[in-house]
Amino acid sequence: MVTKVVDLRSDTVTKPSEAMRAAMAAAEVDDDVLGADPTAQRFEAEMARIMGKEAALFVPSGTMGNLVSVLAHCDTRGSEVILGDNSHIHIYENGGISTLGGVHPRTVPNNPDGTMDIHKIVAAIRHPDGAMYYPTTRLICLENTHGNTGGKCLSVEYTDKVGEVGKSHGLKLHIDGARIFNASVVSSTACGQ
Repeated sequence: MVTKVVDLRSDTVTKPSEAMRAAMAAAEVDDDVLGADPTAQRFEAEMARIMGKEAALFVPSGTMGNLVSVLAHCDTRGSEVILGDNSHIHIYENGGISTLGGVHPRTVPNNPDGTMDIHKIVAAIRHPDGAMYYPTTRLICLENTHGNTGGKCLSVEYTDKVGEVGKSHGLKLHIDGARIFNASVVSSTACGQ
């Protein structure tokens, strides 16, 4: 019998335990802008190691992480990003990619499992010959786990397929990973089944 429900819909509904609060209160801090915060430095190094990347950047919110990432990949105003019509970036982030970066969102319908049909992603990619008239597609965004579909986990196989579509069209892939560790825990048992 289930006695406790773990709500994985959003990182914001997960509350820190008393031990987590104590660790935050006792953390050694300094000025991160000046590169002097040892806790932020250790956190960034550990996240880079876990994710297999050369470096990581601490940002205080998932929204800021998505904005920084989209703007890094779409470094020219008038760029376009393909993303789900029910994605966090599109629905909840106050149009930041457009307002701050001049990035045009091109939505593809999200399926009930958080995916987007591969053929619809391909159909949404604008041909570079139209760059004089249309935004230039530069990025595809996924969300894992997908918050607006009840925290559904995208499979590694699906993510790889979308990545291959991106590579074959010269596009980058960004994953909104606010709940990426939830996906990691689930992926060995439930995702892809």
